[in-house]
Amino acid sequence: MVNNHHKNLATCIHLSTFSRFIIPFGNLIGPIVLWIVNKDKSEFVDTHGKQAINFQFSILLYALIIGTLCIPFYTFSLFNHFDLLDFHAFESIHININKPSPLFYIGGSIGLIAVLGFILELIFIINASLKARDGKNYKYPFTINFLK
Repeated sequence: MVNNHHKNLATCIHLSTFSRFIIPFGNLIGPIVLWIVNKDKSEFVDTHGKQAINFQFSILLYALIIGTLCIPFYTFSLFNHFDLLDFHAFESIHININKPSPLFYIGGSIGLIAVLGFILELIFIINASLKARDGKNYKYPFTINFLK
């Protein structure tokens, strides 16, 4: 039976992922600590804890992949077309704007995907917290199950 204490613990596990805005890797440390301390109290808390931890590890993996893909595109773009804006002011006002490399657009698109992923992550965490508060199970989308 799920009581209010278990609902509150599960909700706190999901909301503890926001501690990353204060503590580096708090999105992993907070849920892991809360889950380890409280996993034996209820199957409901255990399930929500595993879901939150799996989702945060999945997000970390996706961020590493996107970052690894994005960095070379920006680096090659900067060195390929370094004079994106060339401005000479006093001798003769000369403005030179070259067209950015297609690599810049590819890197920018990957960066846009990362921003959209961050917004979706916030939405999923809030949704999981609300489901836990209501005593319902929640499965994060796009999650790799590291803990079963």
